[in-house]
Amino acid sequence: MTDHALLLVNLGSPASTDVADVRGYLDQFLMDPYVVDLPWPLRRLLVSLILIKRPAQSAHAYASIWWPEGSPLIVISRQLQDTMCAHWPHGPVELAMRYGEPSIEAALLGLAAQGVQRVTLAPLYPQFAESTTTTAIAEARRVIAAHGLGLEVRVLAPFYDQPEYLDALAASARPYLAQDFDHLLLSFHGLPERHIRKLVKPLDPQHDLRAADSRGVRAEVLARCYRSQCLRTAEAFAERVGLRPEQWSVSFQSRLGSDKWIEPYTETRLDELAQQGVKKLLVMCPAFVADCIETLEEIGMRGSEQFEAAGGEQLQLVPCLNNQEQWAAALAQLAERADGRL
Repeated sequence: MTDHALLLVNLGSPASTDVADVRGYLDQFLMDPYVVDLPWPLRRLLVSLILIKRPAQSAHAYASIWWPEGSPLIVISRQLQDTMCAHWPHGPVELAMRYGEPSIEAALLGLAAQGVQRVTLAPLYPQFAESTTTTAIAEARRVIAAHGLGLEVRVLAPFYDQPEYLDALAASARPYLAQDFDHLLLSFHGLPERHIRKLVKPLDPQHDLRAADSRGVRAEVLARCYRSQCLRTAEAFAERVGLRPEQWSVSFQSRLGSDKWIEPYTETRLDELAQQGVKKLLVMCPAFVADCIETLEEIGMRGSEQFEAAGGEQLQLVPCLNNQEQWAAALAQLAERADGRL
């Protein structure tokens, strides 16, 4: 059978490190109402202000990690796409980005033109957030409706607690955990607190966004709470690799703007750990399945410099799952079970 495609979806990247390309990418990204959840006039004003200085700063950051082949995120995602072909016998494996190219629209139109009838949409985000999972699904729904595509689409749900993902994550980290280290920091992407509160408050008005662990979180709240899902991933991972509680901790990175974001902040934890005597620090970023600017530049470069300036000796970034064979096999198994509907 060749009529059932797998569509891998990640966030995206600028086309190049030119300021103009970075500005266009940031404009598309930040104007998404699932990302900056303000009414359009306020969102347009805020984003326009951000775009005065941010594109040049971001272009410099992208240039520091750009590969000869292009954006690391795109290159790695293409490699995963190639690896997945051996694990998905049902039809073509395609790649799309929510922002930038290759677009979700182009991918779905291309699959329909090939005669594909069914698609499994796989947002490559282990933990659920409206600014990642929901917006990818909404864009796919928009494209299908706008073009009248007669596609049957299943959706891979967030897989933060699925054994295949956790096993792949543990396997990828073991070579680094076998080395001499003082502490492991699991740094997840951050979110404004209000993004979570608006989803979980109707279910549990007293839900604690400062909780140290995910124990006691009801299933219906866990399904909507990004922070609790991150904690659940970290806890399951630490148990799998046999870490004691004092050997690891969780933080959240990539804050933007003046809103209150979920805590603890990664930049704060880097200083705290160095001041507590941690010399050799491992950092993993389990919210990302492919290395990108947030891992390579924000943690691997700026985070390393910050940690050493605070008194640490070495920060070792553990690579993301990228195109590792076990991860590809795990993703195929997860996609086979996908039963969500567009």
